[in-house]
Amino acid sequence: MGTHVEARFFQCPVDAGLALMSGKWKPRILWKLYRYQIMRFGQFKRMLPDITDKILTQQLRELEADGLITRKVYPVVPPKVEYTLSTFGKTLEPVIAAIATWGETHEQEIRSHLEAQDVALQEQSS
Repeated sequence: MGTHVEARFFQCPVDAGLALMSGKWKPRILWKLYRYQIMRFGQFKRMLPDITDKILTQQLRELEADGLITRKVYPVVPPKVEYTLSTFGKTLEPVIAAIATWGETHEQEIRSHLEAQDVALQEQSS
């Protein structure tokens, strides 16, 4: 496991899963790899336009260190690097697919809820 994940006793099984794939970008990166199988850095950048190079590099390194993805470097100039889900990472496919299905099913409800929260926050700051 990568050094960014603190070694600890997990209070519940959800803690163990979230320790490796929590955050804004890791689930999205894993989803892209689940859908497209093999991706390069530039492809991630095009599909995740709001992510910075620094954060993408950091997230990819952490996912690799945690054994969820593999990084293959080809000995060519310029360097060619491909990322894929590892065998361990592929065990998350049903989880990622379930989250995506849930998001698609409840997208309108989620949007309405978030818009209501935005309105309430705007009213509080007025």
